[in-house]
Amino acid sequence: MAAALTLLLIGCLLQGALCGQFESIIPKTIEVLKGSCVTIPCSFDVDDQYNVNLDNTCKALWKEFDRRLDVFDSSNPQQSTINGQLIGDLTKKDCTTTLNDMQPQNNKVYMFRMECSGVIFYFDNVKISVKVDSPRPTLTPPTLKVKEGTSVSLNCSAPAPCLSLPPNLTWSPGLGEGQETLQENQDKTKVKISVLNFNASHLHHRQEISCTAVYRKQDGSTESSVNTSLTADITYSPKGTTVQGDTNGTLTCSANANPAVKKYTWYRADRGQDTFMGTGRVLTVKASDVSGPFFCKAENELGSGRSNNKHIDVQRLEDNCGPYGGVLFWAVTGVSLTVNIVLTLCMVFLWKQRESMKPKEEDSTYMNLDHTNRSPDYDVIAKRHT
Repeated sequence: MAAALTLLLIGCLLQGALCGQFESIIPKTIEVLKGSCVTIPCSFDVDDQYNVNLDNTCKALWKEFDRRLDVFDSSNPQQSTINGQLIGDLTKKDCTTTLNDMQPQNNKVYMFRMECSGVIFYFDNVKISVKVDSPRPTLTPPTLKVKEGTSVSLNCSAPAPCLSLPPNLTWSPGLGEGQETLQENQDKTKVKISVLNFNASHLHHRQEISCTAVYRKQDGSTESSVNTSLTADITYSPKGTTVQGDTNGTLTCSANANPAVKKYTWYRADRGQDTFMGTGRVLTVKASDVSGPFFCKAENELGSGRSNNKHIDVQRLEDNCGPYGGVLFWAVTGVSLTVNIVLTLCMVFLWKQRESMKPKEEDSTYMNLDHTNRSPDYDVIAKRHT
């Protein structure tokens, strides 16, 4: 009788609805990291007449689909080919099972079977894919393009095939602390989710925002980490508007903006009244216009930004001497230099003349003559000189 009932149940499961409510909810495939565990979410239902068979004698069996070999027996988990644990309660139609230390040779399709008081129930299959590398986390949304000041919410999700060792999720850079939860997919597999909330700033523009998932293995010897990132595209009005100037009267306006600055406008701040000076990134100022500090205003589609007042010292003569002021300046300078040279030469010449007219020391050399041999007229001549 038991054998006939067993065959009947198998036939019912193969034919589906013809035999009533025999069904199971098991994921089609699960990816698991090598050296970690996998928790297979599993639930089932049987026709009402077989509910009486769901008692404490029931046991869960996982078999290799191809060879029909038992790899896990909940009644003797320590002696099973794959060590594991029945998490669910079969009397409540919950067959969730954890298989430990999954290795590449365990990369197979497994079938769930349940035995209760000699009655065998066969259910769906699951393919377990053992991966050497951790699954990469997913960012939602995958791109970020918002206006400055917008409240942003980024979701990072990573599979959690091993419930006892879910991945740890971290954000970079430190824009805030992510709020982590463990959520359930439609097929009952679990996923770790971290939500990061922040207000978009122009400082975030072109910044790489990444989420890293760190998986631990059951032996505790190694960790595997992977990340997914996006580059923030934040639109904002001009920031940090500045003016650079030189003594030649050239002013240059610069600003940081996204999208780029469309228009630069120049003003002179003179006694509380702003005077329009022109447009363009570069402004050339005449000396006659320097009666107050200058500033520029940078504009794009999102707004504008004004620079601080800039004082300049324009060292030019052209506005005082007409269009030929530069030539006149050098002409005046040349004439002045020539006059100075001529005057210097005249002074040197006069000094030489004066020196040549002074008495010479040899006029009194008669004091050194030999008086013993002088002529009779010498005394007469000497007296004339005295």
